[in-house]
Amino acid sequence: MSGRAQLMWDEAVTGYDFGRDHPMDPVRLALTRRLVDAFGLDKDVDVVAAQPAGESTLRLVHRADYIEAVKAASVDPRAADQSYGLGTLDDPAFAGMHEVSALIAGQSVGAAEAVWRGEALHAVNFAGGLHHAMPGGASGFCIYNDASLAIARLLELGAERVAYIDVDVHHGDGVQAAFWEDPRVLTISVHEHPRTLFPQTGWPEETGAESAEGTAVNVALPAGTGDAGWLRAFHAVVPELIADFRPQVLVTQHGADTHFEDPLAHLAVSLDAQRAVQVACHDLAHEYAGGKWVALGGGGYAVVEVVPRSWTHLVGIAAGRAIEPEAMIPEGWRQEVFARTRQLGPARMTDGRWPVSWAGWEAGYDPADRLDQAVLATRKAVFPLRGLLA
Repeated sequence: MSGRAQLMWDEAVTGYDFGRDHPMDPVRLALTRRLVDAFGLDKDVDVVAAQPAGESTLRLVHRADYIEAVKAASVDPRAADQSYGLGTLDDPAFAGMHEVSALIAGQSVGAAEAVWRGEALHAVNFAGGLHHAMPGGASGFCIYNDASLAIARLLELGAERVAYIDVDVHHGDGVQAAFWEDPRVLTISVHEHPRTLFPQTGWPEETGAESAEGTAVNVALPAGTGDAGWLRAFHAVVPELIADFRPQVLVTQHGADTHFEDPLAHLAVSLDAQRAVQVACHDLAHEYAGGKWVALGGGGYAVVEVVPRSWTHLVGIAAGRAIEPEAMIPEGWRQEVFARTRQLGPARMTDGRWPVSWAGWEAGYDPADRLDQAVLATRKAVFPLRGLLA
C-alpha cells in the first residue's frame, strides 16, 4: 500500500454553482485548493482527477428515472421537474448540472477505489460530502450523493464492513437512507437537533431497519452546543461504536457548518474543535480500519472565514503533515481572497482555542444537562442493540 495520500481535485468541480445568491458558493472550493497550495501540501499528496461517475455507478444508489431527470434539467434548466427536488430554491437547476455533479461523485468514488485497492492510504475529496441527496431526488443543495456512492462502490469491491462518520451540522439523512437496511454499513451522524434544523431527521430512535438494527446512529445536539459539548458527545459515542464494528474502511464527512460563524445553523464550534475531530477520525481509521480513510467535505457557508481553513487542516492531517493550529496564513492567499471576494481573509489557521478540552463520558454524566441528555438518548437507543452497555 502506498503511504501517500491522494487529494481528489479537478478544477471543473467549481462549476457546481447554484447561482449568485445561493449560499453554497463554489468559491469555497477554489479558496480551499489555493490554501492547500499556499501551505505546500500539494507536495505531500498525489493530486488526482478521477473520471465522472458513469451511469452504472450512479445507479448503485440513485434511481434511473431520477438520473434521467437530472440530465434533462442539465440540458434545459427551465424545464426541471420539481417533483424530483430539482429547480427549487434549495436546488436550482443549472446548465451542466448532471456533468459536474457526476464529476464530484466520481472524485469520491475514485477516492474509495484508491484506498480499497491500496493505491493510497488516505484520500480526500473536499468537494464531496453531498449527503442529503436521496435515491430518487435532490435535497439540501445535493444532487448526487457522492458519500453513498463511495460506500456502495466499496461494497461492490468486496468490503464487508464500512463505517461512515458524519460531523456536518445537518443530519446525514441521505447516507442513512441509502444503507438503512444494510448491516454492512454503520452510519453515525453527529448533528444539530432536528427540532431546530433541516432536514428535521436524525432522532436518536432512528437506529436502522429490522435487518440492520443498531447500524444507524444519531447524536442530536442542542442548539448552541460549543467545543466542549461537541467533543464530549463525539467521544462519548463514536469511538466505542467504531471499536465494536471494526470497519475495513472509514468514510468521514467533515461539513464545516458546525462553526459559530456559519450563517445557516446554530452550533458554536471553533476551527480548533473541527481540527480535533479530524485528528480523531484519522486516528480511528488507523486503530480500527488499517488506516484506510476516505475523507469528504460537506456543508459550510462561511465560505471565506471558515471553510478553506477547516478543509486545509483536513488535507494536512491526511497527508501526514498536519498544520499547527497557531500557523499564520500566507499573505499571498489573503491577497487572492480579497481579489476574488473583496473580503479580508483570516490571518491564522484556527480560532485560538487550542488545545481544546472536554470532559470524558467515563467520568460520569449530569442527567439534568441537555448535552448529556442527548448523548444518553443515543447510547440508550443504540448501544444495547449492539450488545454494549448504555
